[in-house]
Amino acid sequence: MGFLKRMFKQDKPAGASVKVGRRPGANKKAAPKAAPTAAAPASTPAAAEDDIPLCKVGLTGEFDESGLAKRVALAFDEDSQLDDVDTLWVAQLSSKVVLKGKVPSQAILDKMVTVAKDVDGATAVDTSQVDVG
Repeated sequence: MGFLKRMFKQDKPAGASVKVGRRPGANKKAAPKAAPTAAAPASTPAAAEDDIPLCKVGLTGEFDESGLAKRVALAFDEDSQLDDVDTLWVAQLSSKVVLKGKVPSQAILDKMVTVAKDVDGATAVDTSQVDVG
């Protein structure tokens, strides 16, 4: 079935990528823009409307609260050395990827950690909730 389908009930959308970047046709839904202050003029690049934290960028470049977790699930699906481990789940706490559940071996868990760390926006991978064996 695949990680993305099993966990997020969706097929891989056209143009989906584990890399961060706005793509044509992405539905932008950014957080509300704060009112400008004297100390921070609205014209600064950091205040741009398109700024979405890397951990909140979805599969096609849109704002998505679970964007990092979805991109990690997609990365697992796209790695030919990984099969869907239906007892493992992917979540996120900000930019930290959280793996939960059970994997058949330490080698598979190590590979998953390596793949997850390579996804744009991932700063850490927590495996404390994973049982091996």
